[in-house]
Amino acid sequence: MPITYTSNEQVEVYRFSLPVAIAVPLIAVFLQAFLPLRFPWFSIFDLPLLVTIFFAVARRSQVSGLLTGALIGILQDSLAHQPIGLFGIAKTVVGYGASSLGVKLDVENAGTRLLLTFLFCVVHQTVYFLVARGLVGLTLGWSWLHQLGYASANALLAVLLFAALDKLKLRA
Repeated sequence: MPITYTSNEQVEVYRFSLPVAIAVPLIAVFLQAFLPLRFPWFSIFDLPLLVTIFFAVARRSQVSGLLTGALIGILQDSLAHQPIGLFGIAKTVVGYGASSLGVKLDVENAGTRLLLTFLFCVVHQTVYFLVARGLVGLTLGWSWLHQLGYASANALLAVLLFAALDKLKLRA
């Protein structure tokens, strides 16, 4: 699983049709809001986060990445029973970071996708925790074992999900 550096000339930038750019995040957010009610074990997955990472890495634009993360996060916040902005801030940071790294790394192979998703899941949870505790004053607990399980499960799902979403890419 080598992580390789790519020059700017080698970077492939993708775009998505408008229906895909709107429907995929909406489906991810609504599945995330309603599937855990029926299947409690599904709450370990964060589909909106995975979609944020996928779009940010594929588009390779920091502005696009942070806007995608912000919009998906705010939409997810609106369906959650918590203060608006927690997911928005965390996913904005992840969107920006993922698009920044997408320019520098070969993000088309499964190993890189696994490691990047694992890293950004930990970053997402850390930012979420710090904002929720530090700015909002929520009482949250932190368990490294739980966070590593969360990041591992999402990274494994991301490899499969990203392979399926690759079929929706259009060359820029």
